[in-house]
Amino acid sequence: MAKAITRVGSRKNGCISSRKSARRIPKGVIHVQASFHNTIVTVTDVRGRVVSWSSAGTCGFRGTRRGTPFAAQTAAATAIRTVVDQGMQRAEVMIKGPGLGRDAALRAIRRSGIVLTFVRDVTPMPHNGCRPPKKRRV
Repeated sequence: MAKAITRVGSRKNGCISSRKSARRIPKGVIHVQASFHNTIVTVTDVRGRVVSWSSAGTCGFRGTRRGTPFAAQTAAATAIRTVVDQGMQRAEVMIKGPGLGRDAALRAIRRSGIVLTFVRDVTPMPHNGCRPPKKRRV
């Protein structure tokens, strides 16, 4: 006869709990990654654990419309709506990338009612970058 598999934390012994709704976060970090083709907005707590995220693709935009400022604005509003319900009041904003959605996402964040402590541009810049490959023919 096969042995029964005991599951730790199953619904039967009532150990299930939704961690996301249980956490109250007064302060957080909003990361905006704006590439040319998409905009991703991630909201984390101060320790860096992701609380909520959204992108232009998950908001229903497809193809070239994902890179538009309106798509970035919609993605930012969607990501922030959930954390405002969890009680976030203050946030730091880190913006990365060269895309069109940078300013639109920041505008949507300002309109959400969260007080911004600072806004920082964290776009990686090469300090003259990697060494180029050698020429193929001389």
